Amino acid sequence: MQTGDAELEMRGRCSAGQKVLASLIIRLALAETFCLNCGILALDEPTTNLDGPNSESLAAALLRIMEDRKGQENFQLIVITHDERFAQLIGQRQHAEKYYRVTKDDYQHSIIEAQEIFD
Repeated sequence: MQTGDAELEMRGRCSAGQKVLASLIIRLALAETFCLNCGILALDEPTTNLDGPNSESLAAALLRIMEDRKGQENFQLIVITHDERFAQLIGQRQHAEKYYRVTKDDYQHSIIEAQEIFD
């Protein structure tokens, strides 16, 4: 990387979480660029290896995408996460009607329940 006439050595300057966040942001940007009318954006455990501030930055980016796509009838955001805080950050009433919680019963059968959005 260069700044003006000076070359900067960037190896070792970013944490693992920052690298993961950068990768996710690039993927989201590519999805937004090449799939403007795509109906589904799916993320599986997007906060893995992210610290709190980076997780919040990702949530903010997703909120901007949701805001930009709110007029698109076929848009759905699917997020699979164990991160309750992240779910609270993106699960806002103005962007969704409900979310689904998947749990297991005593026999390890999946239970899918619609949940109210966090206030």
